[in-house]
Amino acid sequence: MLFKSEYKNKLVKIFVPIMLSNLISQVQMIIDRSFLGRLDIIYMSALGNATAPMWTTMSFIYSLSVGASILISQAVGEKDLEKAKNYAASMVKYHNILPVIMFLFWTFCGSTVFKMMGVTPNVMKLCVTYTRIYAPVFLIIGLGASYGVVFQTSNYTKPLVTYGIIRSVLNIILDWLLIFGNLGFPRMEIIGAALGTTIAEFIGAFYLMYVTIRKKDKFFTSPGLKRIIASKISPYIKSLRLGVNSALEDLLWNIGNLCIIRILNTINEMAAGIYSMVFTVEIIIVVIIAALGSGTLTITGEATGAKDHKLYRDVVKTAIRWSFCVAAITLIFISIFPKLPLRLFTTDEEVLRISVVYIILMAVNLFGKSGNIILGSGIRGYGDTRWMLITQSIGTAGVVSIAALCVFIFKLGILGVFIAVLLDEALRALINLIRFLKIKF
Repeated sequence: MLFKSEYKNKLVKIFVPIMLSNLISQVQMIIDRSFLGRLDIIYMSALGNATAPMWTTMSFIYSLSVGASILISQAVGEKDLEKAKNYAASMVKYHNILPVIMFLFWTFCGSTVFKMMGVTPNVMKLCVTYTRIYAPVFLIIGLGASYGVVFQTSNYTKPLVTYGIIRSVLNIILDWLLIFGNLGFPRMEIIGAALGTTIAEFIGAFYLMYVTIRKKDKFFTSPGLKRIIASKISPYIKSLRLGVNSALEDLLWNIGNLCIIRILNTINEMAAGIYSMVFTVEIIIVVIIAALGSGTLTITGEATGAKDHKLYRDVVKTAIRWSFCVAAITLIFISIFPKLPLRLFTTDEEVLRISVVYIILMAVNLFGKSGNIILGSGIRGYGDTRWMLITQSIGTAGVVSIAALCVFIFKLGILGVFIAVLLDEALRALINLIRFLKIKF
């Protein structure tokens, strides 16, 4: 068994680079939205409506790789690196089919989704324009998801920091040039935002490809080209059986979020924009906790493979404590300076005044969300992805029903949506805690 300090060091080694990479990406996204939001608040509604369904399909693809991550981590815990590499090789080879389908779908069928979401005609044109330019990113996310698992299960995520810096700095520069038309470039506004993001994503992907080839000795779960070419589909199918539950779980969460945006669109044209602002601020904190969850998943998977129950419990408890500290610091800061992060997206004092209560509720919600992310990662590391799917199914139905009740029956407006989200996260965290405490080896 790893000593306490050793597993903590390992947890830090995995999650800190992921956290930094994701934080850098979020800073870039905030600047991106800040540029557009300061031009016109309607751009925030367009981004909220366009990116939510696209990220839903992207998240589904990334979540499908969770099954491979679990199986590879467990194989590492069993000290069977050949098995680990076989799972990785099969994933790299076959995890590119669905992304190509999604590229075609969003290129030609995006408007159908936005109509179902109740997007107004003014916003619809902006949404369709953004998605068509951004859709090529789907062509690289299959490999991105696969090698993200290799980085994580090899306990070497350090290159992700440089990756985040490269793509984010480049994106900010391109946004400044293309959104506003600086230095002689044409003023493209939302088109420029989509184009800048797409170019930056591809250049970032080329960097990761370079690192994987250049430092292949660092990635002990990396399969190598010959193994990838010779790999069979059966290991990938086995990983999908685990991963599909996580993917469906993630899909249900995102569908719930889309339904919430649909409900917000019935309130007024700006409601989705306000929700998008608050949600963007929340994501900054969530990526820290999610990175901690990624480390928890890897180490609990290794502990499961090694049949080390004490290590399994200790990792999850430590991650819970750390994530609650992040949530507490955030709540204190937001309570003192509620308008400060919102000013990144709008200078409208009325919008800022209305949004204060929502951003404070968001900060409170981080405690329940932390519990779900960390406990859920531990449960998945154990190999039980079905449980998380069941609780998310109940949660999605519940949050949409409560949000609809609060908005349409009790007439609480945007506040009703945030109340529903708060209740959903808190109740699921309690249920997942009970499941975690019952896990035995």
